[in-house]
Amino acid sequence: MSAQVRKPTARVCEECGRGEVWDETLEAWQLAREDGEKQVGNPHCIHEWDINGTFNPVDGPDS
Repeated sequence: MSAQVRKPTARVCEECGRGEVWDETLEAWQLAREDGEKQVGNPHCIHEWDINGTFNPVDGPDS
């Protein structure tokens, strides 16, 4: 079996806390909601997503 590549489904800005989730239907990032409240963060922030974090895109026996 070969390794599979996964895409992230959620992200949070390290600077302002904006949360987003991937919407498969729209094929776009959408604002996350927590307790019914949108996690908008700061609209003037140049969002710093945790791209060097612990997410491993390789899923399989070789990972």
